[in-house]
Amino acid sequence: MSITRLTAIVLAAGSGSRSGGAMPKQYRMLGGKSVLAHSVAAFLAHPKIDEVLLVIAPDGEAETRAALGTLADQVGFVAGGAARRNSVGNALRLLAADPAPPSHILVHDSARPGLPAAVIDRLVAALDKGAVATMPVLPVVDTLIDAPGNVVDRSSLHRVQTPQAFDFKVLVAAHKAWTGPEEPTDDAQMVRALGHEVMLVEGDAALEKITLPGDHERMERLLTGHLISRTGMGFDVHRLEEGEELWLGGLLIPHSHGLSGHSDADVAIHALVDAILGALAEGDIGSHFPPSDPRWRGARSEAFLRFAAERVAARGGIIDHADLTIICEAPKIGPHRDAMRARLAEIMGVPVDRVSVKATTTERLGLTGRREGIAAQAVATIRLSTES
Repeated sequence: MSITRLTAIVLAAGSGSRSGGAMPKQYRMLGGKSVLAHSVAAFLAHPKIDEVLLVIAPDGEAETRAALGTLADQVGFVAGGAARRNSVGNALRLLAADPAPPSHILVHDSARPGLPAAVIDRLVAALDKGAVATMPVLPVVDTLIDAPGNVVDRSSLHRVQTPQAFDFKVLVAAHKAWTGPEEPTDDAQMVRALGHEVMLVEGDAALEKITLPGDHERMERLLTGHLISRTGMGFDVHRLEEGEELWLGGLLIPHSHGLSGHSDADVAIHALVDAILGALAEGDIGSHFPPSDPRWRGARSEAFLRFAAERVAARGGIIDHADLTIICEAPKIGPHRDAMRARLAEIMGVPVDRVSVKATTTERLGLTGRREGIAAQAVATIRLSTES
C-alpha cells in the first residue's frame, strides 16, 4: 500500500520517574528547548510527515504547550492511558474516526530527542518497499552474560529504537488482537504477535532514550557538542518623565516617573535584546524594530526579547547566561530583583538560574545621577551551532 498520509504519534504522557528530576523528563530543558520539543521539531521539519499527534497526560495540555512554545500550534493532542499500549490505542482510535485516516503511522517515544532525519528516511523507504512494519535497531556490541555468568551469543541480537513505522490498518488490528497477559514494550511486538514480519533498518546512536539518572546530561553533551560559545553586549538609556509608566525587566514598577520611548521603553530589556542580537551578529534592536514603524508604538518590550530568544533557537543555539545591570538612583531595584529574574527567564524560556539582575548608581553623577534617566547594560552568552 502506498503512503498517502503519514502521521507521527509522539508519546509524552509518562511521568519519567526513573530519570530523576523535579518534572517529567519530556518537559526538561535540553540544549535550549524541552526534550519534547526536540522530538516534535524533528517530525515537523521532515517533508514526508503530514501531521504530528501528541499523546499527553489527561491534565497536561497547558504544561505541554508551555514546553513546546510556538510548536504547540502545529500539532494535535490526545489524552494518554494507564500504559503505553493504552496511550497508543487512544491515538489510533482518534485517527480512525477521521473520514480519511492515515495510511501509515510512526510511533515515537518523546524521550528519544535526538531523532535524525536520516532515520525517518530509512523508515519511509521501507514502507515504500511494501513493509507493513519497520523499526530502527542498533547492533549489540558489548559482551552479554546471563545470571550464572555464561556468555550469551549476541550475533542475532539488536537494540530496538523508535520511531517505529506501520501500515495504519495493521497496527490498529494488532492493538485490537492483543490479549496479553503482559504489557507489550513496543508496538512492533504486537504486530509480530499478529504474524507479520517487522523489517529492520539502521538506527542511530543519537536516538538513545533518556531513562535513568545521568541520561539527560549525557544527551545534552551529545546534542550540544558541536556548539561554540559567543558573547554579546548591550547598552541602552531612556529619559525619565512624569506621567509615564515605568517598565523595567518586564515588570511594571510603581514610581513617580516612567521611561519615555517609542515602545514601553523598558531599558533593561532593550539592553538585553541588543546583547543577544550582538552574540548572534544580527544587528541591534533598532534594525529589527525601528522606532519609525508605528507597529511598535507603545509595544511591550517582552515581544522584542522573545524574538531574540527565538532567533537563538532557530539557529540551533542555547542561551547559557544573561547578566543585566540597571543603572539608576531610583527606584530601588533590590525589592524587584527576583521577580525580574523570573520574568526575564520566562520570556527567554530558560531556567531562572541563567539570569542575573544587578543594580548600581553613578554616585549622583551624570544623567542617571541627576535622575533624568535610567541606563542598563547587559552581557549575554550563547552557544551557537558552527553550521548556523
